Amino acid sequence: DLSLLRFISAELTRGYFLEHNEAKYTERRERVYTCMRIPKELEKLMFFGIFLCLDAFLYVFTLLPLRVFLAMFRFITLPCYGLRDRRLLQPAQVCDMLKGIILVICYFMMHYVDYSMMYHLIRGQSVIKLYIIYNMLEVADRLISSFGQDILDALYWTATEPKERKRAHIGVIPHFFMAVLYVFLHAILIMVQATTLNVAFNSHNKSLLTIMMSNNFVEIKGSVFKKFEKNNLFQMSNSDIKERFTNYVLLLIVCLRNMEQFSWNPDHFWVLFPDVCMVVGSEIAVDTVKHAFITKFNDITADVYSEYRASLAFDLVSSRQKNAYTDYSDSVSRRMGFIPLPLAVLLIRVVTSSIKVQGVLAYVCVVLFYCGLISLKVLNSIVLLGKSCQYVKEAKMEDKLLNPVLTTTPGKPAGKQQGTFKSTQGISTDENGSTSVTNQPMHQKENMPSLLVTSNSDQFLTTPDGEEKDISQDSSELKHRSAKKDLLEIDRFTICGNRID
Repeated sequence: DLSLLRFISAELTRGYFLEHNEAKYTERRERVYTCMRIPKELEKLMFFGIFLCLDAFLYVFTLLPLRVFLAMFRFITLPCYGLRDRRLLQPAQVCDMLKGIILVICYFMMHYVDYSMMYHLIRGQSVIKLYIIYNMLEVADRLISSFGQDILDALYWTATEPKERKRAHIGVIPHFFMAVLYVFLHAILIMVQATTLNVAFNSHNKSLLTIMMSNNFVEIKGSVFKKFEKNNLFQMSNSDIKERFTNYVLLLIVCLRNMEQFSWNPDHFWVLFPDVCMVVGSEIAVDTVKHAFITKFNDITADVYSEYRASLAFDLVSSRQKNAYTDYSDSVSRRMGFIPLPLAVLLIRVVTSSIKVQGVLAYVCVVLFYCGLISLKVLNSIVLLGKSCQYVKEAKMEDKLLNPVLTTTPGKPAGKQQGTFKSTQGISTDENGSTSVTNQPMHQKENMPSLLVTSNSDQFLTTPDGEEKDISQDSSELKHRSAKKDLLEIDRFTICGNRID
């Protein structure tokens, strides 16, 4: 008999058993726990990455002038010792000399840019126009950063390339002028960013600052609902580290300019402090929400950030070896897109114009401040090196320091770059028994160890849609597929969201 009373009674007394679908609910609970772990793991990566950027940034002010002085001393005193080898200077010394000359030339060129005139010109614009200008500056900064390190690398290689090879370049001087032009233009772009942020800080109704900070939340919409793999998320994480560190330097510039206008009154700093906290807080909130939902929608575990941290640590440890092929500051530039030269030129320009050095005591304070910067740089480098060795050991990547993997050229297969190495696709199994499709460079006689510890999410992340559903397909079909890059092979800054497969 069907009746309304029986239907209502059944609805009130109806029961169900969650344990009948235990796997589903356990997975949902693990997703919640993963989202709760993301802020902690992400901030660990950000904290480590920011200090890596700080180390590369302090290098420009501390050790680079000393290295340039030593290179100049070697060049001047070379006739006293005789020319024992073909090189007048070592490749590292040539690169240091070029960096120092570019820094000095761009610093003097920045004197022809009037900061006060730029400030009043930007302040006279409407709020909507400034909002559009700020968005355009962010896009331009990413684009020019991706091309700027290529210009600097081309200059360094052109200046240090062995002379017995056939010339296949336009010359050192054209490359040098291109590098100077790039650093100068990038420094002006960052100055306009800092000026726009300064105008937002000094506006009466704070509407411009609110609109600019709300622009960060638009970034969530553009990235959360896209498909991300581990390599893509690694690039996004590096870009977020660079962006956060750059914002800290921009805030420092804004505070210096404002404190100068108020005769270094400490009370005015506390007026700026809430706005500074709002900028920093919005960056942290946006990064946390963005990464939490990207990992949720793409089934990426929170342990992947420890792999990213180990990969960054590997760069630092490998750059300390005798057979290192690049300086660590250049390695940070390629990995994160953070190029310290333009930012250093702008900071030196702002500091020298904001702080007047007069008298013997002032010069003594400058010397003491420089010694303090060197101490901070050395201490930061020692702590970072110790933590990096710990992270590399935890990730079981020590073998890679003895047998470095040859990085492939973008756009070229690994097999075409080196005859003794070939890129093969194999199936790796982690401790939990989950299999993952990975691409590892292999020697003809013995296999190279895996670059990173595989996680449970590797099977999903390293398998493109519609291509690698069946792992047991023919080897002939596997040869035609594009080889996926490992984290250690990603050494170039690209716009977030680009695919690497």
